[in-house]
Amino acid sequence: MGELITFFSDNQEKVIEQVLEHIGLTFISLLLAAVIAIPAGIFITRRPKLSGGVLAFTGILQTIPSIALLGFLIPILGIGLKPAIFALFLYALLPILRNTYTGISEVDAAVKEAALGIGLSKGQLLRQVELPLALPVIFAGLRTATVINVGVATLAAYIGAGGLGEFIFGGIALNNATMILAGALPAALLAIIFDQLLALLQNTNARKLSKAGKPLLLIIPLLSSAYFWPQAYAPGWSAGFPPEFMGRPDGYQKVVDTYGVDFTTTILNNALMYKAVYEGEVDVISGYATDGRVEAYNLRQLEDDRHAFPPYYCAPIMQKKLAEENKILTEALDLLAGRINDSVMTVLNYRVDFDKISPEQVARDFLKAEGLWKSDQNQGGETLIIGSKIFTEQYILVELFSQLINGYTDYDVDTRPGLGGTKICFDALRNGEIDLYPEYTGTGLQVLLDPPQDTLERIITQPDAVYRYVSREFEAQYGLQWLGPLGFNNTYALMMREAQAESMNVKTISDLVGQR
Repeated sequence: MGELITFFSDNQEKVIEQVLEHIGLTFISLLLAAVIAIPAGIFITRRPKLSGGVLAFTGILQTIPSIALLGFLIPILGIGLKPAIFALFLYALLPILRNTYTGISEVDAAVKEAALGIGLSKGQLLRQVELPLALPVIFAGLRTATVINVGVATLAAYIGAGGLGEFIFGGIALNNATMILAGALPAALLAIIFDQLLALLQNTNARKLSKAGKPLLLIIPLLSSAYFWPQAYAPGWSAGFPPEFMGRPDGYQKVVDTYGVDFTTTILNNALMYKAVYEGEVDVISGYATDGRVEAYNLRQLEDDRHAFPPYYCAPIMQKKLAEENKILTEALDLLAGRINDSVMTVLNYRVDFDKISPEQVARDFLKAEGLWKSDQNQGGETLIIGSKIFTEQYILVELFSQLINGYTDYDVDTRPGLGGTKICFDALRNGEIDLYPEYTGTGLQVLLDPPQDTLERIITQPDAVYRYVSREFEAQYGLQWLGPLGFNNTYALMMREAQAESMNVKTISDLVGQR
């Protein structure tokens, strides 16, 4: 609990921003759904033959998994607010539509006959009799839709729409329970608060509830506009950063502390941020130096002229005991040492991301070109589990390791690609759930070791010194061994569209300072 309170205290501005965005996402979608669903519910009470089909269709929409729906909408609506609002709108339709239909349909027929008998028109019957009597049931639908949308809105962060899901996804990527709770608890609290407020309205008598309708029409748009309040006053460059970069000590905060540059950040997963900068939805992203999408999208890597980022040379790491007892295993993996430079790794990534060749095939082609490939020995030996993080390069490296082990040893291999972020893979290795995975020296230095500041300043610009330090400290602190570096330096890099960078004469991260 103490860690959570400290986290809220240290990140109070971000918490407020995410809460406002979450409220806005919820009520923009709720407003749109109410505008469509309430008239539609009234309409199908007048056309009973259509009611079954309309309710069945909205019911089908409700059953589509939210992640799948968001993924389907990205190619159509892009990323950010539009697909998030549309998905939430679809989820809110059913409860409002069904309750409107039910509430009006269940108004006593005798009451309606009496109203018509005293000369009310059908429009007057709806406004003065049916809607006031159905209003408590309609509000029950609004209540259900609101609670659903508060929960589903956490997934909006997956596509860069903000909200409390940013903390949740960041916590998952970093295996940080405090960060996960920092997003989940306020979301749950919002759901409870809105549910209880709407319950008060629902339990109000029909006459008072009818009078509350007009103020409500003002309150919902006001709450909807909460999404735009943080953006309205946000300074600096618009930036798309993945959750792990935002939470790592060598990530976002290190850049801000080192350069003093202002960013208006959007949280995006790795698969979306390159497309976002390419299409101009953000100005800057935190990419990877060897990512094939850098060339494909014509991006400029900004020089890290003040050395915010350490070297990120990649190497396999494993339990020291496993390495010492299985020299044939380490010898097989060391066949890759020094063979993959930055340009080669970029090409391998490009072949997977844009040529749509499987990581397995790309790895096999590379090993054959290097004269290293051998067919599986198939000797039925002990099974080794190889894990990886959740991006293309790691999938390729897992296949390279797997094929070398199968070809040069009698081990069987079970691959577990895409486990998640750094902390998840590291903890899995320490706990014996995997036997090895590819890691980067800069990540080992600043994320997993967090050395004293004077040590960091002394070695951060020296790749060999960083490798020696992490090798020594991993063995001493964790009983883990780093094998030989593969040769490429997949450092973090801030990137912009080449055309924008050229027009603004931005070549280094320092050039970003003061331009916006």
